[in-house]
Amino acid sequence: MSSCPFHSTDPFREKRTADGVLVSKFQGKEVPLLLRHRDVRAAAADWARFSSDAPFRVPIPSEEDVRSVRQLPVETNPPDHGDYRRIIDPYFRRPKEPEMIREVEGLIRGLLSDAAGQSQIEIVRQFALPLQSRALAHLLNVPQSDAEEWISWGIHVFRDGPNGEAKGQMLERYIHRQLDRALEHPGEDFYSALHRAEFRGRKLTREEQVGFVNLTFAGGRDTIIQTVASLIHHLAVDPDTFARLRAEPGLHASAVEEFFRLLSPLTITARVCPEQTEVRGHTVPADERVALCWASANRDETVFDQPDELRLDRKPNPHIAFGSGPHTCIGAHHARLIARTLLRQLCDQIERIEVLASEAHVEREQTYQRTVGFASLTVRLHPRGAIGG
Repeated sequence: MSSCPFHSTDPFREKRTADGVLVSKFQGKEVPLLLRHRDVRAAAADWARFSSDAPFRVPIPSEEDVRSVRQLPVETNPPDHGDYRRIIDPYFRRPKEPEMIREVEGLIRGLLSDAAGQSQIEIVRQFALPLQSRALAHLLNVPQSDAEEWISWGIHVFRDGPNGEAKGQMLERYIHRQLDRALEHPGEDFYSALHRAEFRGRKLTREEQVGFVNLTFAGGRDTIIQTVASLIHHLAVDPDTFARLRAEPGLHASAVEEFFRLLSPLTITARVCPEQTEVRGHTVPADERVALCWASANRDETVFDQPDELRLDRKPNPHIAFGSGPHTCIGAHHARLIARTLLRQLCDQIERIEVLASEAHVEREQTYQRTVGFASLTVRLHPRGAIGG
């Protein structure tokens, strides 16, 4: 059985405290990882020196072979970034609206009720994946039947399976079908909104529309799934924390932020240096990349007291699990709604979580290995009030 990913070893501590940089190879090229909280935030804010205007190259590994469009708005710099982001902001603010909150509450209540009626359930694919997909259908205001197709894509829309290129082409065909449908039969869904949208006085091109939707499906999928699985696992292996959260619901909001900090489901993203740049003694040639290591920054001992501890009431908690600067994750409200609602429903419905089997999901890179959630997690959920629960 794997250890709790919230308490897993910090693979960046030694280099973070020594000189703040870890150089690793990705796709045959050396990339310096910025490890300290201050350095990561500074680079995220300095888009002139550390640019996101780099189609396919913001993710690591880069994605030239799995998609044909620039993801919007993330692969742009200000001021374009802000103008693009404002187009889709109304949809990604929906998690703050009472109707959306009620829909997600009903979704999670039903999924937990069904799961608690089973002798066991595999959380990653049988619970977290359907939860993420069906919550996204609510967010985009599309029929729940659409989520069934998304569930078939797996945990990561490009990397879950042997052929990422084929999956990328499949995703783009799907996106074009949905945009074609919305053009012929417009409604109040996300695809129709993109047809109505304007960028600086003109309609969006089809390539721009596809870029928005591509990011929507690729950007927050595995990160939400691993957050859900890891939260459930932690409450299983730490019953004292589960009991305290049940007794003190006022801690739920701060606890969720602490879960995000410790898990940091997205380890790194890249920026491209338009000109030769020095980063903590390392020379980055023009048009090469630097990585911002969110996971290391969120364990920075100069910012977080006892950074490897889960403190339910940690305040302040300046974590950057959702990024920092102008490119802070547009899906953060959605992720927080899911995590807070799940925590509350678990406390309301479930007495005890029994781990039956687990396999950690481990990122294995040239210079580090990092546990991020689970490849599989099988549990039994004992409902509150059940005999023997």
